[in-house]
Amino acid sequence: MTFSELRKALAATLAGVAVLLVVAAVPVAGPERAWAQSASAPRNGAPRNGQDEARITLNFDNADLGQIVEAVQMATHKSIIVDPRVRAQVTMRSSTPVTPQAFWEIFQSILQVHGFIAVPGADGTYKIVPDANQRFYPGNQDLQDNISATSDEVVTQVIPVKNVSAVQLVTVLRPLVPTTGQINAYSPANMIIISDHASNVNRIMKIIARIDQVGDADVEVIPLQNASATEMVRELTSLNQGQAQQDPGVQPLRLVADDRSNSILLSGEPGSRLRAKVLIAHLDTPQQNGGDTQVRYLRYADSDKLAAKLKEQLSGVAAAASGAGAAATPTAQESKSSQIWSDPTNNALVITAPPKVMKQINAIVDKLDIRHAQVLVEAIIVDVDLTKSSELGVNWATWGETSSGTVIPGATFLTPVGGATLVDLASAIASPTTINSALESGTTVALGRVAQTGISFAAMLRALRSDTDTNVIATPSALTMDHQEATLKAVEEVPFVTGQYTNTGTSGGSVSPFQTIQNEEVGTILKVTPQINEGDAIVLKIDIESSSVLPSASTAVNPTTSKREISTDVLIEDGGIIVIGGLISNQYNHSDTRVPGLGSIPFLGELFKDHSASQSKSNLMVFIRPQIMHDGTEMSIETNSKYNFIREEQRAVSRGTRGEIPLLPGVKSPVLPAVPPPPPPGSTPTAPITEQERERAAERAQREVDAAARRADAASATPSAAPPAPAASSAPLGQPQ
Repeated sequence: MTFSELRKALAATLAGVAVLLVVAAVPVAGPERAWAQSASAPRNGAPRNGQDEARITLNFDNADLGQIVEAVQMATHKSIIVDPRVRAQVTMRSSTPVTPQAFWEIFQSILQVHGFIAVPGADGTYKIVPDANQRFYPGNQDLQDNISATSDEVVTQVIPVKNVSAVQLVTVLRPLVPTTGQINAYSPANMIIISDHASNVNRIMKIIARIDQVGDADVEVIPLQNASATEMVRELTSLNQGQAQQDPGVQPLRLVADDRSNSILLSGEPGSRLRAKVLIAHLDTPQQNGGDTQVRYLRYADSDKLAAKLKEQLSGVAAAASGAGAAATPTAQESKSSQIWSDPTNNALVITAPPKVMKQINAIVDKLDIRHAQVLVEAIIVDVDLTKSSELGVNWATWGETSSGTVIPGATFLTPVGGATLVDLASAIASPTTINSALESGTTVALGRVAQTGISFAAMLRALRSDTDTNVIATPSALTMDHQEATLKAVEEVPFVTGQYTNTGTSGGSVSPFQTIQNEEVGTILKVTPQINEGDAIVLKIDIESSSVLPSASTAVNPTTSKREISTDVLIEDGGIIVIGGLISNQYNHSDTRVPGLGSIPFLGELFKDHSASQSKSNLMVFIRPQIMHDGTEMSIETNSKYNFIREEQRAVSRGTRGEIPLLPGVKSPVLPAVPPPPPPGSTPTAPITEQERERAAERAQREVDAAARRADAASATPSAAPPAPAASSAPLGQPQ
């Protein structure tokens, strides 16, 4: 075949695609020389040595894949069979010449990009098929130990796994294999079978080599010097339980306590063991407070009451942990071995307990020994009573007397008017020392005729009017702590006869009468128990009693009293005013006492009847105003207002008692001194109200206790300084200055 015929065949085959063969060692003068060297290459496509190997510059522009296959056949001298489903348009360019073997690798990359593969066949042939069927075809490099890192040939490799689970490893590696590739695990032999392009298989093998490492699960023994090994293992195990579940292929951290040597046995990954050892080193430190006994000074709570409650707590915990007839658990033994006693002089608790119980007790004390808010409760009791009564009546009597002194009865009308009758008037005239006290009130007009013989008569006109106005305003106030009852009494002791007895002797005996008298409190009594809720709402349990002696019916030892009492529970906002109760009554009474028939005669009938009328109005209201005292500043403001009020009242009384002539020269009426200045804002802690404030107060108290313990430990290591001299005390409050 001549060169011109060969050129025409190539032009018809490549359809305008240029293939330029260049000899690397010797420049090529023309296309004839280039083809001669290309044609002289070996048929099996094996590369020549160095300078004799031909190089190819590639330049395909939107060429059909079949045309590129023919060019590859001519350059590499390989026999290629193309599947009818293989169709693609390819653009491929290279700026530098490449060897035929490199051209073959580039061709395989082109096939991979378009979803095809070159599968080796019989007698050195290759089949171009879609890569979806690659698992069904063998490859030249199947089951070889060394896989090219850059080749895109499809290969199958079996990879043994020695230290980790092949099934778990396949789950991790499957996302790294394309959908056309395959990766599976053979559990009995713990092997992985992968079929994919050689470059990806090589990458997967490197990943497996790094993962398939022997785990370091050595056991370490850590002796403890200060802490308890059992307690330490319990705390670290609780900490690890809250963490996420580790992968089954990773050695978990395990801790075992050896009580005999007070040591902890550690096993697991080196990183986990290192973190556990750091925690153990931080926790295995000597206690700063010196042993299992602490002295806890209380600031607000009462040590006696709190010690009793804590003892009940420990007893209850021990009983619940041990149970009836059951073996004693460690919790029960720790609770039983704990002791708490109170020192009232210093208001302190002396606690002896294991560290766990000590921590629980301190946590309880921190929440209970906090500053409580105080509540100022002011009550206003207003009692207005109006009573009016009026009586008008006539008494008369007629009688006769003979010369011998015999009294002849006549007619009488003796209805009491204002508690007195005509008989009382006659007795008062006859014996002025025995006058009826009822005659001392009202107006009494009497006339009559008393003769020795004949008819005598007497008549009395009696009229009286009574008006009673009572206006009582009582403003009791009481300051008390949250959940504490306060009682205020402004009363008088009034005697009441509860019994009497007379012993008369039968012969020559004497009379020994006696009475039993009991004093009762009459006045204003206020009992209140506040309960501060979340925020500024206050629940008040209130008992208010207001009583007084009625002047109209009072006697020396058996008076009549008026009593009003309210017992209730109310909810009110801080600083608000509410009415908790009241009574409004209006009563009118009118009565006529007359002689039947005669009393109905107009005008004349007034001589035969008696009139009485009464009206009473009662108005009672009780108001309550609570106010929360959060800190010392609010307390000082409220105290100063009351202090200045009573001080001005004293000054007003002092000015009113001064006369023109001093009766006691040089003597002044006592007056309270000026009120001292209030504490600056923020100098006193604020009483916690809400749950969050109580938690923060407990944490702050715990920090202060820890700081005091550290200062005490530091002071015990240095000589103690001399105590400072006591400061001069100021004058007591109320002393004239």
